[in-house]
Amino acid sequence: MVAFTFPTVPVVVTEAISFVGILLVTWLIAHFVGRFLGKFFKIGPPIIAVHVKRLTLAIIWLMGILLALAQIGLHLEVFLLLIGLAGVMLAIASREVLENVASKYFADFYIPFKMGDSISIRGFSGKVIEINPISTVLITEDENLISIPNSIFLKEVVVNATPKAWKEVAIPILIDNNIPLPDFESDVLRSCHKVKHLLDERFPPILTVKKRDAKTTELTLTLMIKEPETKDAIISDISARVSEIQERLKKNLVDQKVEP
Repeated sequence: MVAFTFPTVPVVVTEAISFVGILLVTWLIAHFVGRFLGKFFKIGPPIIAVHVKRLTLAIIWLMGILLALAQIGLHLEVFLLLIGLAGVMLAIASREVLENVASKYFADFYIPFKMGDSISIRGFSGKVIEINPISTVLITEDENLISIPNSIFLKEVVVNATPKAWKEVAIPILIDNNIPLPDFESDVLRSCHKVKHLLDERFPPILTVKKRDAKTTELTLTLMIKEPETKDAIISDISARVSEIQERLKKNLVDQKVEP
């Protein structure tokens, strides 16, 4: 009786298959998590949704790559320890800076003031002349400059003394540069007409470009509302419509690439 033996698979091949398999699983997890986060934040501010999505996907990919490297025999204990220590030291060293930068994104959306408004906070009053990632700069009637860390605006009471300041709503938007800006602008402004009964018709919606880099464009959609109590409903509705427009335009680009 002849016994058949199957050739053993080299360890290197097994490790390579495991490495590729883990990267593939990581890609699938990142894909589905990205889609879930896109739907979860559909009614929220798009610019915040994009940053949360990017951070989450970066963490998923980091974990996947580390697991994949472990499959090919690399000892990552020391490497992980160094990354952890470096992260802790960096977080401690830049805690206040990170706090102010993070606060700016929430302040842009949730704090009711903008450039040119006259505000008061912690006993300081003046006109807002600059809002940067770290601080908000005011100029007083005596032409003195006051720099206030952005994190303070999430902890203190802010008084906006600008007449009718409640009427203006600014919605931050972040889009990929591969989305045609003219088409996006046209669709967004058209979608605003569906809530025009809640808007002050004397002031049409305005979509302006705030900043543009190699991959993304930061926009601001400015609306003038009729009643202050409708603000949250308008923001939620418009944010959902903006997300739908972005997804539709992205799908159109993919379909155009697939066509022969």
